[in-house]
Amino acid sequence: MPPMATEAAPAPRIPAGIWVLGFVSLLMDVSSEMIHSLLPMFMADVLGASALAIGLIEGAAEATALVVKVFSGLLSDRIGRRKGLALLGYGMGAASKPLFALAPGLGLVVTARLVDRVGKGIRGAPRDALVADLAPPSLRGAAFGLRQSLDTVGAFAGPLIGVGLMLLWADNFRAVFAVAVVPGLLAVALLAIGVREPRPAPGAARPSPLRREALARLGPAYWRVVALGAVFTLARFSEAFLVLRAQQIGIPIALVPLAMVAMSAVYALAAYPFGRLSDRMSSRRLLAAGLAVLIAADLVLAAASGWPLLLAGVALWGLHMGITQGLLASMVAASAPADLRGTAFGFFNLVSGGAMLAASAVAGLVWDHWGAGASFGVGAAIAFAALAHLAVQGRPTTARAGHKEQP
Repeated sequence: MPPMATEAAPAPRIPAGIWVLGFVSLLMDVSSEMIHSLLPMFMADVLGASALAIGLIEGAAEATALVVKVFSGLLSDRIGRRKGLALLGYGMGAASKPLFALAPGLGLVVTARLVDRVGKGIRGAPRDALVADLAPPSLRGAAFGLRQSLDTVGAFAGPLIGVGLMLLWADNFRAVFAVAVVPGLLAVALLAIGVREPRPAPGAARPSPLRREALARLGPAYWRVVALGAVFTLARFSEAFLVLRAQQIGIPIALVPLAMVAMSAVYALAAYPFGRLSDRMSSRRLLAAGLAVLIAADLVLAAASGWPLLLAGVALWGLHMGITQGLLASMVAASAPADLRGTAFGFFNLVSGGAMLAASAVAGLVWDHWGAGASFGVGAAIAFAALAHLAVQGRPTTARAGHKEQP
Protein backbone atom coordinates (compact mmCIF):
# COMPACT_ATOMS: atom_id res chain seq x y z
CA MET A 1 0.00 0.00 0.00
CA PRO A 2 1.25 3.52 -0.71
CA PRO A 3 2.24 5.47 2.39
CA MET A 4 -0.51 7.59 3.85
CA ALA A 5 -0.20 11.29 3.10
CA THR A 6 0.45 13.32 6.19
CA GLU A 7 -1.55 16.46 6.76
CA ALA A 8 0.36 19.71 6.66
CA ALA A 9 0.62 21.39 10.03
CA PRO A 10 -1.80 24.32 10.25
CA ALA A 11 -0.21 27.72 9.84
CA PRO A 12 0.22 29.51 13.16
CA ARG A 13 -2.29 32.22 13.93
CA ILE A 14 -1.94 35.45 15.83
CA PRO A 15 -3.21 34.66 19.37
CA ALA A 16 -6.43 36.20 20.66
CA GLY A 17 -4.55 38.00 23.44
CA ILE A 18 -2.68 40.10 20.89
CA TRP A 19 -5.98 41.09 19.25
CA VAL A 20 -7.29 42.15 22.68
CA LEU A 21 -4.13 44.16 23.37
CA GLY A 22 -4.64 45.83 20.01
CA PHE A 23 -8.20 46.85 20.87
CA VAL A 24 -7.06 48.09 24.30
CA SER A 25 -4.53 50.28 22.49
CA LEU A 26 -7.25 51.40 20.06
CA LEU A 27 -9.56 52.59 22.85
CA MET A 28 -6.80 54.37 24.76
CA ASP A 29 -5.63 56.07 21.57
CA VAL A 30 -9.17 57.28 20.85
CA SER A 31 -9.15 58.81 24.32
CA SER A 32 -5.67 60.31 24.01
CA GLU A 33 -5.95 61.62 20.45
CA MET A 34 -9.28 63.35 21.10
CA ILE A 35 -7.16 65.52 23.39
CA HIS A 36 -3.73 65.51 21.77
CA SER A 37 -4.99 66.47 18.30
CA LEU A 38 -6.43 69.65 19.84
CA LEU A 39 -3.94 70.28 22.65
CA PRO A 40 -1.32 72.29 20.68
CA MET A 41 -4.06 74.73 19.55
CA PHE A 42 -5.53 74.81 23.08
CA MET A 43 -2.11 75.69 24.51
CA ALA A 44 -1.36 78.28 21.81
CA ASP A 45 -4.76 79.97 21.40
CA VAL A 46 -6.40 79.58 24.82
CA LEU A 47 -3.37 79.50 27.13
CA GLY A 48 -0.97 81.65 25.04
CA ALA A 49 1.98 79.21 24.78
CA SER A 50 4.77 79.75 22.22
CA ALA A 51 5.88 77.13 19.68
CA LEU A 52 9.08 76.62 21.70
CA ALA A 53 7.07 76.05 24.89
CA ILE A 54 4.79 73.58 23.08
CA GLY A 55 7.81 71.76 21.65
CA LEU A 56 9.46 71.52 25.08
CA ILE A 57 6.23 70.34 26.76
CA GLU A 58 5.57 67.73 24.10
CA GLY A 59 9.18 66.59 23.96
CA ALA A 60 9.46 66.40 27.76
CA ALA A 61 6.16 64.50 27.98
CA GLU A 62 7.21 61.93 25.40
CA ALA A 63 10.70 61.64 26.88
CA THR A 64 9.17 61.06 30.34
CA ALA A 65 7.12 58.18 28.97
CA LEU A 66 10.15 56.64 27.34
CA VAL A 67 12.35 57.00 30.46
CA VAL A 68 9.70 55.40 32.67
CA LYS A 69 9.56 52.45 30.27
CA VAL A 70 13.05 51.46 31.44
CA PHE A 71 11.91 50.96 35.02
CA SER A 72 8.63 49.25 34.15
CA GLY A 73 10.48 46.95 31.74
CA LEU A 74 13.07 46.08 34.39
CA LEU A 75 10.34 45.43 36.96
CA SER A 76 8.29 43.24 34.61
CA ASP A 77 11.38 41.08 33.96
CA ARG A 78 12.20 40.92 37.67
CA ILE A 79 8.75 39.71 38.73
CA GLY A 80 8.08 37.74 35.55
CA ARG A 81 4.65 39.33 35.07
CA ARG A 82 3.52 41.99 32.58
CA LYS A 83 -0.25 42.50 32.86
CA GLY A 84 -0.39 44.19 36.28
CA LEU A 85 2.01 46.93 35.24
CA ALA A 86 0.14 47.41 31.98
CA LEU A 87 -3.11 47.83 33.94
CA LEU A 88 -1.51 50.44 36.21
CA GLY A 89 -0.23 52.37 33.22
CA TYR A 90 -3.52 52.35 31.34
CA GLY A 91 -5.31 53.36 34.56
CA MET A 92 -3.05 56.41 34.96
CA GLY A 93 -3.71 57.37 31.35
CA ALA A 94 -7.47 57.24 31.91
CA ALA A 95 -7.19 59.17 35.19
CA SER A 96 -5.25 62.03 33.55
CA LYS A 97 -7.97 62.91 31.03
CA PRO A 98 -10.27 64.99 33.29
CA LEU A 99 -7.32 67.24 34.22
CA PHE A 100 -7.08 68.62 30.67
CA ALA A 101 -10.72 69.71 30.80
CA LEU A 102 -10.19 71.44 34.14
CA ALA A 103 -6.84 73.14 33.39
CA PRO A 104 -6.90 76.95 33.93
CA GLY A 105 -3.30 77.36 32.74
CA LEU A 106 -0.20 75.60 31.46
CA GLY A 107 0.69 74.24 34.92
CA LEU A 108 -2.17 71.76 35.11
CA VAL A 109 -1.81 70.89 31.41
CA VAL A 110 1.83 69.99 32.02
CA THR A 111 0.83 67.95 35.09
CA ALA A 112 -1.87 66.09 33.17
CA ARG A 113 0.45 65.49 30.23
CA LEU A 114 3.15 64.09 32.50
CA VAL A 115 0.70 61.83 34.40
CA ASP A 116 -0.60 60.56 31.08
CA ARG A 117 2.89 59.94 29.75
CA VAL A 118 4.10 58.30 32.99
CA GLY A 119 1.16 55.95 32.57
CA LYS A 120 2.19 55.33 28.97
CA GLY A 121 5.73 54.65 30.14
CA ILE A 122 4.60 52.18 32.80
CA ARG A 123 2.48 50.18 30.36
CA GLY A 124 4.64 50.41 27.23
CA ALA A 125 7.57 48.04 27.80
CA PRO A 126 5.54 45.35 29.66
CA ARG A 127 2.87 45.44 26.93
CA ASP A 128 5.43 45.13 24.13
CA ALA A 129 7.18 42.32 26.00
CA LEU A 130 3.78 40.64 26.46
CA VAL A 131 3.16 40.81 22.70
CA ALA A 132 6.54 39.15 22.13
CA ASP A 133 5.74 36.52 24.81
CA LEU A 134 2.38 35.67 23.22
CA ALA A 135 3.38 35.73 19.53
CA PRO A 136 4.82 32.71 17.67
CA PRO A 137 8.37 33.65 16.56
CA SER A 138 7.45 33.24 12.89
CA LEU A 139 4.65 35.83 13.29
CA ARG A 140 6.39 38.32 15.56
CA GLY A 141 6.56 41.09 12.95
CA ALA A 142 2.92 40.52 12.01
CA ALA A 143 1.88 40.58 15.69
CA PHE A 144 3.61 43.89 16.36
CA GLY A 145 2.23 45.27 13.10
CA LEU A 146 -1.32 44.20 14.03
CA ARG A 147 -1.15 45.77 17.48
CA GLN A 148 0.29 48.95 16.02
CA SER A 149 -2.34 49.01 13.27
CA LEU A 150 -5.23 48.72 15.75
CA ASP A 151 -3.55 51.30 17.97
CA THR A 152 -3.40 53.66 15.02
CA VAL A 153 -7.06 53.10 14.10
CA GLY A 154 -7.72 54.71 17.47
CA ALA A 155 -5.26 57.46 16.59
CA PHE A 156 -7.36 58.56 13.63
CA ALA A 157 -10.77 57.78 15.17
CA GLY A 158 -9.94 60.06 18.12
CA PRO A 159 -9.30 63.18 16.02
CA LEU A 160 -12.39 62.43 13.89
CA ILE A 161 -14.54 62.34 17.02
CA GLY A 162 -12.80 65.51 18.19
CA VAL A 163 -13.60 67.28 14.90
CA GLY A 164 -17.26 66.26 15.12
CA LEU A 165 -17.60 67.44 18.69
CA MET A 166 -15.75 70.72 18.01
CA LEU A 167 -18.18 71.45 15.16
CA LEU A 168 -21.16 70.42 17.30
CA TRP A 169 -20.08 72.39 20.36
CA ALA A 170 -18.65 75.52 18.68
CA ASP A 171 -14.94 74.89 19.38
CA ASN A 172 -15.45 74.00 23.06
CA PHE A 173 -12.10 72.39 23.83
CA ARG A 174 -12.93 71.54 27.44
CA ALA A 175 -16.14 69.67 26.61
CA VAL A 176 -14.29 67.48 24.10
CA PHE A 177 -11.57 66.76 26.66
CA ALA A 178 -14.22 65.65 29.16
CA VAL A 179 -15.75 63.13 26.73
CA ALA A 180 -12.31 61.58 26.19
CA VAL A 181 -12.52 60.01 29.66
CA VAL A 182 -15.01 57.35 28.47
CA PRO A 183 -12.88 55.34 25.98
CA GLY A 184 -9.97 55.49 28.41
CA LEU A 185 -12.00 53.74 31.10
CA LEU A 186 -13.23 51.15 28.55
CA ALA A 187 -9.60 50.34 27.64
CA VAL A 188 -8.74 49.59 31.27
CA ALA A 189 -11.79 47.35 31.67
CA LEU A 190 -11.04 45.39 28.47
CA LEU A 191 -7.44 44.73 29.51
CA ALA A 192 -8.53 43.60 32.96
CA ILE A 193 -10.96 40.97 31.68
CA GLY A 194 -9.67 40.08 28.21
CA VAL A 195 -5.95 39.21 28.47
CA ARG A 196 -4.35 36.19 30.12
CA GLU A 197 -0.57 36.33 30.14
CA PRO A 198 1.62 33.21 30.02
CA ARG A 199 2.57 31.97 33.47
CA PRO A 200 6.29 31.84 34.26
CA ALA A 201 7.80 28.38 34.60
CA PRO A 202 7.48 27.06 38.20
CA GLY A 203 10.59 27.79 40.18
CA ALA A 204 12.16 29.83 37.38
CA ALA A 205 14.92 32.08 38.66
CA ARG A 206 14.40 35.81 38.23
CA PRO A 207 17.77 37.51 38.74
CA SER A 208 17.86 41.29 38.76
CA PRO A 209 18.03 42.61 35.18
CA LEU A 210 20.37 45.36 36.43
CA ARG A 211 23.11 42.93 37.39
CA ARG A 212 26.16 43.09 35.16
CA GLU A 213 25.85 39.50 33.96
CA ALA A 214 22.21 40.08 32.99
CA LEU A 215 22.94 43.27 31.06
CA ALA A 216 25.87 41.56 29.34
CA ARG A 217 23.33 39.23 27.72
CA LEU A 218 21.98 42.24 25.81
CA GLY A 219 24.67 41.86 23.20
CA PRO A 220 26.09 44.08 20.44
CA ALA A 221 23.27 43.24 18.01
CA TYR A 222 20.72 44.62 20.49
CA TRP A 223 22.66 47.83 21.16
CA ARG A 224 23.02 48.43 17.42
CA VAL A 225 19.22 48.26 17.16
CA VAL A 226 19.01 50.79 20.03
CA ALA A 227 21.36 53.13 18.14
CA LEU A 228 19.25 52.78 15.00
CA GLY A 229 16.11 53.64 16.95
CA ALA A 230 17.74 56.79 18.33
CA VAL A 231 18.85 57.93 14.88
CA PHE A 232 15.32 57.39 13.53
CA THR A 233 13.79 59.35 16.41
CA LEU A 234 16.18 62.27 15.93
CA ALA A 235 14.95 62.47 12.34
CA ARG A 236 11.29 62.69 13.38
CA PHE A 237 10.05 65.28 15.91
CA SER A 238 6.67 65.38 17.67
CA GLU A 239 3.47 65.13 15.61
CA ALA A 240 2.29 68.23 17.47
CA PHE A 241 4.10 70.21 14.76
CA LEU A 242 1.84 68.67 12.11
CA VAL A 243 -1.13 70.17 13.95
CA LEU A 244 0.57 73.56 14.23
CA ARG A 245 1.46 73.45 10.52
CA ALA A 246 -2.15 72.78 9.58
CA GLN A 247 -3.33 75.72 11.69
CA GLN A 248 -0.61 78.01 10.34
CA ILE A 249 -1.63 77.58 6.70
CA GLY A 250 -5.18 78.67 7.52
CA ILE A 251 -7.14 75.47 8.16
CA PRO A 252 -10.19 76.21 10.37
CA ILE A 253 -9.56 75.21 13.98
CA ALA A 254 -12.34 72.61 14.07
CA LEU A 255 -10.90 70.88 10.97
CA VAL A 256 -7.21 70.90 11.94
CA PRO A 257 -7.42 67.42 13.58
CA LEU A 258 -8.20 66.02 10.11
CA ALA A 259 -4.46 66.33 9.44
CA MET A 260 -3.84 63.82 12.22
CA VAL A 261 -6.69 61.67 10.90
CA ALA A 262 -5.00 61.44 7.50
CA MET A 263 -1.61 60.64 9.04
CA SER A 264 -3.05 57.98 11.35
CA ALA A 265 -5.22 56.39 8.65
CA VAL A 266 -2.19 55.79 6.45
CA TYR A 267 -0.21 54.57 9.47
CA ALA A 268 -2.96 52.11 10.40
CA LEU A 269 -3.27 50.77 6.86
CA ALA A 270 0.50 50.37 6.46
CA ALA A 271 1.56 48.94 9.85
CA TYR A 272 0.23 45.39 9.53
CA PRO A 273 1.26 44.72 5.89
CA PHE A 274 4.76 46.06 6.53
CA GLY A 275 4.89 44.08 9.80
CA ARG A 276 4.16 40.90 7.84
CA LEU A 277 6.68 41.92 5.22
CA SER A 278 9.35 42.33 7.92
CA ASP A 279 8.97 38.61 8.73
CA ARG A 280 10.02 37.79 5.18
CA MET A 281 12.57 40.31 3.93
CA SER A 282 15.61 42.35 4.90
CA SER A 283 14.95 44.93 7.60
CA ARG A 284 17.69 47.14 6.15
CA ARG A 285 15.71 47.75 2.98
CA LEU A 286 12.56 48.57 4.92
CA LEU A 287 14.40 50.97 7.23
CA ALA A 288 15.97 52.75 4.26
CA ALA A 289 12.59 53.00 2.55
CA GLY A 290 11.08 54.47 5.73
CA LEU A 291 13.73 57.18 5.91
CA ALA A 292 13.31 58.05 2.23
CA VAL A 293 9.57 58.47 2.79
CA LEU A 294 10.23 60.69 5.84
CA ILE A 295 12.51 62.96 3.78
CA ALA A 296 9.75 63.32 1.20
CA ALA A 297 7.21 64.09 3.95
CA ASP A 298 9.38 66.84 5.45
CA LEU A 299 9.99 68.48 2.07
CA VAL A 300 6.30 68.43 1.14
CA LEU A 301 5.27 69.85 4.54
CA ALA A 302 7.91 72.59 4.25
CA ALA A 303 6.36 73.67 0.94
CA ALA A 304 2.70 73.22 1.95
CA SER A 305 0.39 76.23 1.60
CA GLY A 306 -3.02 74.51 1.56
CA TRP A 307 -4.89 71.24 1.98
CA PRO A 308 -3.43 69.28 -1.00
CA LEU A 309 0.24 69.45 0.00
CA LEU A 310 -0.58 69.29 3.71
CA LEU A 311 -2.51 66.03 3.26
CA ALA A 312 0.20 64.61 1.00
CA GLY A 313 2.85 65.45 3.60
CA VAL A 314 1.02 63.98 6.58
CA ALA A 315 0.13 60.87 4.54
CA LEU A 316 3.83 60.34 3.78
CA TRP A 317 4.61 60.88 7.46
CA GLY A 318 2.09 58.16 8.36
CA LEU A 319 3.55 55.81 5.75
CA HIS A 320 7.00 56.30 7.28
CA MET A 321 5.61 55.38 10.70
CA GLY A 322 3.86 52.31 9.31
CA ILE A 323 7.05 51.07 7.67
CA THR A 324 9.38 51.58 10.62
CA GLN A 325 7.72 51.46 14.04
CA GLY A 326 6.55 47.84 14.19
CA LEU A 327 9.76 46.78 12.44
CA LEU A 328 11.97 48.41 15.10
CA ALA A 329 9.89 46.79 17.88
CA SER A 330 10.21 43.34 16.33
CA MET A 331 13.97 43.90 15.90
CA VAL A 332 14.26 44.63 19.62
CA ALA A 333 12.32 41.45 20.46
CA ALA A 334 14.44 39.35 18.10
CA SER A 335 17.77 40.64 19.44
CA ALA A 336 17.03 40.26 23.20
CA PRO A 337 16.72 37.15 25.42
CA ALA A 338 13.09 36.28 26.24
CA ASP A 339 13.53 36.89 29.99
CA LEU A 340 15.02 40.36 29.35
CA ARG A 341 12.51 41.64 26.81
CA GLY A 342 10.97 44.15 29.21
CA THR A 343 14.42 45.54 30.02
CA ALA A 344 15.34 45.57 26.33
CA PHE A 345 12.25 47.58 25.36
CA GLY A 346 12.85 49.87 28.32
CA PHE A 347 16.40 50.82 27.36
CA PHE A 348 15.44 51.10 23.70
CA ASN A 349 12.74 53.61 24.61
CA LEU A 350 14.96 55.48 27.08
CA VAL A 351 17.47 56.27 24.35
CA SER A 352 14.68 57.11 21.91
CA GLY A 353 13.13 59.39 24.54
CA GLY A 354 16.25 61.50 24.78
CA ALA A 355 16.33 61.75 21.00
CA MET A 356 12.64 62.76 20.90
CA LEU A 357 13.18 65.54 23.46
CA ALA A 358 16.16 66.90 21.53
CA ALA A 359 14.38 66.71 18.17
CA SER A 360 11.22 68.44 19.44
CA ALA A 361 13.15 71.20 21.21
CA VAL A 362 15.22 71.92 18.10
CA ALA A 363 12.10 71.92 15.91
CA GLY A 364 10.34 74.40 18.21
CA LEU A 365 13.38 76.68 18.42
CA VAL A 366 13.84 76.72 14.64
CA TRP A 367 10.09 77.30 14.15
CA ASP A 368 10.07 80.33 16.46
CA HIS A 369 13.12 81.93 14.81
CA TRP A 370 12.93 80.93 11.13
CA GLY A 371 9.44 79.52 10.58
CA ALA A 372 7.73 76.22 9.88
CA GLY A 373 9.43 75.61 6.54
CA ALA A 374 12.84 75.75 8.20
CA SER A 375 11.76 73.27 10.90
CA PHE A 376 10.67 70.70 8.35
CA GLY A 377 13.78 71.43 6.26
CA VAL A 378 15.97 70.63 9.25
CA GLY A 379 13.96 67.45 9.76
CA ALA A 380 14.64 66.41 6.15
CA ALA A 381 18.36 67.10 6.59
CA ILE A 382 18.54 64.94 9.74
CA ALA A 383 16.59 62.15 8.01
CA PHE A 384 19.00 62.30 5.07
CA ALA A 385 21.95 62.03 7.47
CA ALA A 386 20.25 59.03 9.12
CA LEU A 387 19.80 57.40 5.70
CA ALA A 388 23.50 57.96 4.96
CA HIS A 389 24.38 56.45 8.37
CA LEU A 390 22.26 53.39 7.57
CA ALA A 391 23.92 53.04 4.16
CA VAL A 392 27.50 53.04 5.50
CA GLN A 393 26.98 50.80 8.53
CA GLY A 394 26.60 47.03 8.53
CA ARG A 395 23.36 45.17 7.92
CA PRO A 396 20.79 45.45 10.77
CA THR A 397 19.18 42.51 12.52
CA THR A 398 16.17 41.22 10.65
CA ALA A 399 12.93 40.74 12.57
CA ARG A 400 12.35 37.31 11.10
CA ALA A 401 12.76 34.47 13.60
CA GLY A 402 15.76 32.29 13.00
CA HIS A 403 17.29 34.57 10.37
CA LYS A 404 19.57 37.43 11.34
CA GLU A 405 21.56 40.07 9.61
CA GLN A 406 24.18 41.73 11.71
CA PRO A 407 23.75 45.49 12.17
